[in-house]
Amino acid sequence: MAASGKSGQRIEPSFGASTDDDDDDFRIEASDRVTGGGRKPARGKSAPAQKKKAKRSKRGGSRRGSGNGGGFIGLVRTLFYWCIVLGIWGAMGVGGLVLYYGARMPSAESWSIPERPPNVKILSVNGDIIANRGTTGGEALSLENMSPYIPQAVIAIEDRRFYSHFGVDPLGLARAMLTNVTTGRMVQGGSTLTQQLAKNLFLSPERTLERKVQEVLLAFWLEQKYSKDQILAMYLNRVFFGSNAYGVEAASRRYFNKSARDVNLGEAALLAGLLKAPSRLSPARDPKAAEERAQVVLGAMREEGFVTESEIKTAMSQTPTKAKSYWSGAEHYVADMVMDQLPGMIGEIKEDLVIDTTIDLNLEKKAEEAISATLDADGKKLDASQAALVSIDGTGAIRALVGGKDYAESQFDRASKAKRQPGSAFKPFVYAAALEIGRTPMSIRNDGPVRIGNWTPENYDQKYRGEVTLADALANSLNTIAAQLVMEVGPQNVVKVAHRLGIDSEMQANASIALGTSEVSLVELTSAYAPFMNGGFKATPHVIRRISKADGTVLYENTYDNPPRVLDPAIVSEMNQMMVRVLTNGTGKKAQLKGWEAAGKTGTTQSFRDALFVGYTSNLTTGVWFGNDDGKSMKKVTGGGLPAKAWHDYMLAAHEGLSPSPLFGTTGVQPVFDDGGTPPAATGDILSGDPNAFPAPPVGVDGSMAVQQTRPLPEGNGGMVPPADVGETTGATKRTTLFDILTGG
Repeated sequence: MAASGKSGQRIEPSFGASTDDDDDDFRIEASDRVTGGGRKPARGKSAPAQKKKAKRSKRGGSRRGSGNGGGFIGLVRTLFYWCIVLGIWGAMGVGGLVLYYGARMPSAESWSIPERPPNVKILSVNGDIIANRGTTGGEALSLENMSPYIPQAVIAIEDRRFYSHFGVDPLGLARAMLTNVTTGRMVQGGSTLTQQLAKNLFLSPERTLERKVQEVLLAFWLEQKYSKDQILAMYLNRVFFGSNAYGVEAASRRYFNKSARDVNLGEAALLAGLLKAPSRLSPARDPKAAEERAQVVLGAMREEGFVTESEIKTAMSQTPTKAKSYWSGAEHYVADMVMDQLPGMIGEIKEDLVIDTTIDLNLEKKAEEAISATLDADGKKLDASQAALVSIDGTGAIRALVGGKDYAESQFDRASKAKRQPGSAFKPFVYAAALEIGRTPMSIRNDGPVRIGNWTPENYDQKYRGEVTLADALANSLNTIAAQLVMEVGPQNVVKVAHRLGIDSEMQANASIALGTSEVSLVELTSAYAPFMNGGFKATPHVIRRISKADGTVLYENTYDNPPRVLDPAIVSEMNQMMVRVLTNGTGKKAQLKGWEAAGKTGTTQSFRDALFVGYTSNLTTGVWFGNDDGKSMKKVTGGGLPAKAWHDYMLAAHEGLSPSPLFGTTGVQPVFDDGGTPPAATGDILSGDPNAFPAPPVGVDGSMAVQQTRPLPEGNGGMVPPADVGETTGATKRTTLFDILTGG
């Protein structure tokens, strides 16, 4: 206490400098003690030395404090902390959005894969595919049935981890985001094939957060419900490949004209490349861009180990695909015809259908080649821009049909939809009607000026030949004789005969019908010639044989196997004898077929607007038309010109390898030289349309029936004075010759 009072001062403790090993300890030095027993500072420890040690200790303490609470490590720790916090809040937010948008969707129990739009597979008579029609434009194929290169190419370029992810690919999404951020534009997409399928099946294409969330949920559902192969097959059979092609089968036939079963590596790469931008990269629009994209796909396939370097080189050496801007090939006219007829046969199309047709694809190609070759050679210089062809057999089955020069340029079917005046190609119905009332091929008429009311028909060459037989008149297509016969028979009866044989269009029953002034389609005109070929039976034109479901259930089958008889066999025989002369001695010489007996008739309309040739052998009846869609006149193109030439080229190719056979009723049949007598007993029945007027042929309707008859000689006076002025002057009476008196003609 004395010491304390003696000093008169309170000494506060102070913290000494700590060592590096013990920075939390503190001590009271001896000099700081207030008791008398305190020791003096140790010798050698001066005050400056102690200050220096304290300063060093202070600096060291500062460094150690920085290591604990600041600097780079502290910043990292802070960032890590806030990342965790924000991640938790973000997950909660995403979870909330998923729950919200998920709640807006229907219950998962009601989810189901929507039915793929029905496809109509159209087959030729031999079972080859003509075309696929429907919204998709192609049938669905399993992975096993399509080229293995297709799924490999699609996986390589669109979703490399398809078989390992669970519907959503976080790695792929992160890679796409990084690529897009670094490039500053949308370069890659992060959606998996499953997500793309979900979008295509269930959702709209709009880009919204709600749609993306729903897409992810649906992708999870698809992965849970279906296998990877099933998902990939559904995707490949529904995805859009551009040019109105949905699914790999439709796209393959659209761009390569082959099935997806048969595409090679390069073609598969091109298809897979289209998925990025189907319309822009379509080879029908930009072949170069499509090929460049295909090279990228090939590189991706090599990286994934799907193909080798040698396979890549082979694919790159192949000629780039050249696709027309539209479906090409005349067979597509047939496919369109089938689709037009289907609703009337089975109603609305609700499921996949298989249509068996009567078309022979070999004949179809020959017909298209004949039309194209003729137009290419002479069409431009003769101002003929379009043509059509239809070829049918004795039952009326359409074996080939060409609706125009090029389906890719124009899809309008001029064979079945266009109606034109047939011109003199209508005359066989006039002559058939005349034969039914007792005229014969050897009946005599006077080729001279004719006036019927205010109508004065003239011959093509504006010349008159005087007395001619009906056979000569038909061979040389004399208009004056046809006009006389119409008035002898009566226009109404000519119309009845034409309708009975197969003309369905409405016709005007007037005198000018003799020259084919009523419009008809090429299909119905050609089918109306078929009874001359098959022995007198109706040949209803048809292209559909059978309609079946995909499982084979038959929905429709045609019943044209028992056609009614529409012409007396004897009249058929006489008509064939006359029309053979059209090719041998008349206007159709360019249509002659070496080694084959053929018959037919030319037709040319006013001002050369239309030119036709319809002819037949014992196997096929074929009609050909040339003209212009706008009705513009051609440069003196007649039925005996371009149409007869194209008919000859097609029929020659169609009969290659077949044994020639004569036309019905032309072998060993003597022509009838007398108009006397009564008409056949059943003529009245035929005029009334009775299908049972004559018995069925013994061989069947196949164009090669062996029935050959001559009609019984008519009784009585068959001569008639036509209600027209015949001769050089108006009002002149018909000149009667000794032959007329003897024959009554």
